Amino acid sequence: MIDDFILRAVFAGIAVCFVAGPIGCFVLWRKVAYFGDATAHSAVLGIAFSLALNISVFIGVFVMAFIAAICITITTTRTYSSDTVLGILAHSSLAIGLLSISFVPTQTLDLEAYLFGQILAVSSTDIIVIGVGSLLILAFIITQWEKLLIATLSEELSFAAKINPLWYTWGLNLSLAILVALSIKLIGILLISGLLIIPAATAKPFSKKPSSMAVLSVVFGCTSVILGVGLSYFTDTPTGPSIISVGALFFCLAWAVAYIRGLR
Repeated sequence: MIDDFILRAVFAGIAVCFVAGPIGCFVLWRKVAYFGDATAHSAVLGIAFSLALNISVFIGVFVMAFIAAICITITTTRTYSSDTVLGILAHSSLAIGLLSISFVPTQTLDLEAYLFGQILAVSSTDIIVIGVGSLLILAFIITQWEKLLIATLSEELSFAAKINPLWYTWGLNLSLAILVALSIKLIGILLISGLLIIPAATAKPFSKKPSSMAVLSVVFGCTSVILGVGLSYFTDTPTGPSIISVGALFFCLAWAVAYIRGLR
C-alpha cells in the first residue's frame, strides 16, 4: 500500500510538470535558459516580504517573481544582453533576499525547505492550489499556442500576422511567475530552473515539431518526478535533488542518442 503523502507528492509534481514542460520549451526557444533562475531567485525576496508583512508566502513569492519578470523584460536592451541582465538579477535578488530574511524576526522559517523543496510535505490544500494554477496556465498555453509560437519565432512574422509579440511575452512571464510560486514548496528555489530546462532539453533530440517537443518534455518531467520520489522514498535521499538528478540522467541518455545519430 502506497502512503498518502507519496501519492500527494507525485500528483503535485505531475501537475507542475504539465506546465513546466511547455514553458521550458519556450524558454529554450527564446534562448533565455537563465530566465527561470532569475525569476526563482527573486522568490527569496518574496519570502522575506511575506514574513515581514505577515502575509501568505505564495502571494509574496508570486508578486516578487512577477516583478522580476517585468524587470527582465524592460531592462533587456541593446546595451545589456538578456544573459547579462538575467545573471545580475538572479544573483542580486538571491543575495538581497537572504540578507532581508536575516533581519526578519522569526524562529519558524525553514529556509532549506524553500531552497531545496519539501514535496513530501505537500497537503491536500496545496494540491488544490497547484492544480488550479496549473490548469489556468495550461489553458492559456493551449488556447494561444500558435500565437505564442509565432511571437517566439519572429517579431516580423508576428506583426505580419497582426500579433503583438509583447503581449505574449508578458503572458509567458506571468505564467512563469505563477509556476515559480506553485513550485517553490515542491522543488525549491535553487532547483526550479532544472525542472523547466532539463525535460525540455531532453525532449529536443526526439522532436520534429514544437508540439511534440512540448508533449515529450511533459512525459520526461512526469517520469522524473515519479522515479525521483520513488528514489527518495526507498533510499532516504532529498526528494527535490533526487527528481532533478533523474532528469539529468535522462538528459545524458538523450544526448548520447543524439551524438550517435550525428555520427551515423
